[in-house]
Amino acid sequence: MNANCRDMVERPGDGMTQLLHGRHWIGGEWIDADKPAQSIDPATGEPIGTYTEAGPPEAAKAIAAALNAFRTSVWREDRRLRARALNDMADRFEARADELVAMLSLENGKIASEARFEVGMVPSKLRFYAATVLTEFGRAVEVAPGRYSTVLKQPMGVAGIIAPWNSPVVLFIRSLAPALAAGCSVVGKLPGFTAQTNALMCAIFAEVTSMPRGIINVFTEVGGAAARALVASPDVPVISLTGSSKTGQAIMAGGAPNMKRFGGELGGKTPILLFADADLDRALPVVTKALTTFAGQFCMTGSRLLVQRGIVDTVRERLGMLLAAVKVGPAANPASEMGPMINWANVQRVDGLVDAAIAAGARVVVRGGPFTDGPLARGAFYRPALLEIDDHRLPIAQEEVFGPVLIMQAFDSEAEAVSLANDSQYGLAASIWSTDVDRPLRVARQIDAGTVWINGWAVVHDETEEGGFKQSGLGRLNGLSALDDFVEYRTFIHDVMV
Repeated sequence: MNANCRDMVERPGDGMTQLLHGRHWIGGEWIDADKPAQSIDPATGEPIGTYTEAGPPEAAKAIAAALNAFRTSVWREDRRLRARALNDMADRFEARADELVAMLSLENGKIASEARFEVGMVPSKLRFYAATVLTEFGRAVEVAPGRYSTVLKQPMGVAGIIAPWNSPVVLFIRSLAPALAAGCSVVGKLPGFTAQTNALMCAIFAEVTSMPRGIINVFTEVGGAAARALVASPDVPVISLTGSSKTGQAIMAGGAPNMKRFGGELGGKTPILLFADADLDRALPVVTKALTTFAGQFCMTGSRLLVQRGIVDTVRERLGMLLAAVKVGPAANPASEMGPMINWANVQRVDGLVDAAIAAGARVVVRGGPFTDGPLARGAFYRPALLEIDDHRLPIAQEEVFGPVLIMQAFDSEAEAVSLANDSQYGLAASIWSTDVDRPLRVARQIDAGTVWINGWAVVHDETEEGGFKQSGLGRLNGLSALDDFVEYRTFIHDVMV
């Protein structure tokens, strides 16, 4: 099917009121479910479109379509076809990047630069995995005279991919690209909060005519009924998730009866370590962005700031001024430096966590909080907060806030900094700032995190693995290791008859 935006959406109404209507993409066709829902602009609280909430029937249709495509098409066997389709998809994402950026900003709330950053990461990921298709081979060895062993990689089958609302485009593609490269077909569960963005992505998939129908299937839901059906299905042997640690635990439990393979990136509580010799002119603006990017709704948000005691007063003053000056506003305003949170319910949740932390002894440097009057009070806006603590066991230091709230704590020694950084159930990422030639790498080797940045933050490459320790995930995404979740190994042993 050669889909375009009109295939993707209906535009009912007349003149001024034109609402989008996002559909599910299953078996190469656009379908609706029975339960209507609205898409909301988080900057205004106003509806921008409609969609239908998927349920178990849509999940079953998607699984059946994916299984049929996997079994009957040449997709799993034709590596040149897979490479061509992935490169074609990259071309289509580039061609429609401006549309995706605009939709993501409207529906997700990201300011334009952040939306463009997200969308801009997609083509290179697709092309990287297109390249791996043509370079990944099995191996053969003569293990003894006349005895040969051949090891082949084969796709798992139907891969279930569950992506979150905070970065739905790149985080879906991050799992989709290696799954397709491996030869799997895919059923994707995308979030209802970004239903129109999901539909636009599906319109792009539909334009990739080199890909057989049914290889990619996507449904949208806010609830979890369809996702649970996906996880429980014996026809879906692997689930790749980007989401919370709690969701990951539930999925692992739900998939256990079928011994389902699970991989994914889960929650985080990223520590940023500022040593006394850090270049604060360079570090503090990055610390500010580490908190305010995506309004703090990012698994790698720099939410714990550990500062060597000799510079605490300086950091408190300078960082407080930077955070208080952040221009919070809608993506439609080019001057905005931080957009809204996804909805008002999350604003209230985050504000309650801040109130609880203050009641428990956290000291306010910058209170932040929601807007109570003016035009921004209509949207899900939250000004960034900076709290100072002495007790690292406080919930605000241990729990993932998923909002623009930074806690700051002083340390004296390098050993204490490492101890505080590792005092967490999470281990996704960390950041170390020091101009000492030896300290950063020495400290980095002691940090329990999958990614550690030295004098930087949120630098990710397609070629290198990304993932977490402890409650922050299993397996790796990006890099060659991402393929491991989607392949099985088969060994043939051949004795030559003489």
